[in-house]
Amino acid sequence: MTARVVVVGAGVAGLTAAYRLLRAEEPSDVTVLEADGVLGGKLRSVRVGDLELEAGPDSFVARKPWAVELCRELGLGDRLEAPAASGAFVWTDHGLERIPRTALGVPAGLSELLTWKAMSRVGRFRALADLVRRARPPQGDESIGSLARRRLGEEATEVLIGPLLGGLHAGDVDRLSVAATFPELARWERDQGSLIRGAKAALAAAPDAGPMFLKPRDGTTALIEALVGSIGRERIRLAEPATGILAAGTGFSVRTGRGEIPADRVVLAAPAFAASGLLEDVAPVSAAELAAIPYASTGVALLVYPEGTGDALPDATGFVVPPGRAPMTACTFLSRKWPRPEYGTRAVVRCFVGGVGAEEVVDEPEEEIVAAVSRHIAAVLELPDRPSEAHVERWHRAMPQYEVGHRERLARIRDSLPPGIFVIGGGYDGVGVPDCVRGANLAAEAVLSHLAERSAGSERREQVR
Repeated sequence: MTARVVVVGAGVAGLTAAYRLLRAEEPSDVTVLEADGVLGGKLRSVRVGDLELEAGPDSFVARKPWAVELCRELGLGDRLEAPAASGAFVWTDHGLERIPRTALGVPAGLSELLTWKAMSRVGRFRALADLVRRARPPQGDESIGSLARRRLGEEATEVLIGPLLGGLHAGDVDRLSVAATFPELARWERDQGSLIRGAKAALAAAPDAGPMFLKPRDGTTALIEALVGSIGRERIRLAEPATGILAAGTGFSVRTGRGEIPADRVVLAAPAFAASGLLEDVAPVSAAELAAIPYASTGVALLVYPEGTGDALPDATGFVVPPGRAPMTACTFLSRKWPRPEYGTRAVVRCFVGGVGAEEVVDEPEEEIVAAVSRHIAAVLELPDRPSEAHVERWHRAMPQYEVGHRERLARIRDSLPPGIFVIGGGYDGVGVPDCVRGANLAAEAVLSHLAERSAGSERREQVR
């Protein structure tokens, strides 16, 4: 009998899991439930004037290969492209300063660090002390901020590590776990005795690793469209949220507003807080742990400037902002990083707002957000005070926070789940698209393994009879 699998969530993780299960040697009968009325989760685009712009991730980290491999498998390989610009700036009180060579925000060039104007002389020499400070004996997980301040000092943490690494998670580096976010940092201290030496070695080890980022020419939503085309829209139920999961014989019953769906296995590709509510009956311990994973709200302000403004953008991917210095946390120069003919000579940028400690900004009126970020951009670049077109996309409770102890929490969650239920997505093993794809691949393998074990057990029981 064909196994029945319900996947809850039609973001990239849920769709990838469904795709894998349908392409297995013995395909499952897969149903995908999505509470929202649109597909793709954070991989979506919005209309701003005459342009279609991405409101979520604009590319995939290519050196985490799973998303790129999936694109190639789905026939998108010849449409993958790398950024047209490289390098970035950091916001300072005297303007934008280009960030020196770094690995995970850690400076890798001593001469560049010594002359870098974004930090004071005292701050630069304090960072260089990392080369002679004794490594801390392993003591378990710690925060990114704790490790960075101990090794590189306060100023480097605030100017570099915080904006670059904290910004990726829209989080507070003094709460984010090293082990769950960037375990390389702990390994560099342990193995190299220095973060700077570790960063330098990491860059030297991959001189020809290829581009750091890739995306389909038509945007990241092309991956969603390709997945849906392979899965079949008839298997996906939009605007049908799951409301609970009950044990039913050797399997489960997934409740929705339109009835119950029997399932041999369930893959929860939903935020941790949503998964928590679904598991209260069948896995109360896991539900409680899932509810304890915090999430931050963020927003993206997409700005399109008039014709003739494109040259005002430096040849770089954008800039990051230390906490509290400006109303945004970062800005991407879209028309430099991913130039497109339809941009013409217009500058097109997107600014990130909100995150831990600044979430109230997300709910400000759109006009006020646009006015604040564009006014600050005009203070450092020769752009008008206001764009000609703008849109703010709000992502409420969108960014999971991997706080210290996150990996231990994940172990407790998964140890307490009933056999046959799996949790995947950005809330668990990595917030990026490649991490979500990898988690979906592993979950599909686990589902198939569980189904094979159950089938083998049934055959043995029949033989005994």
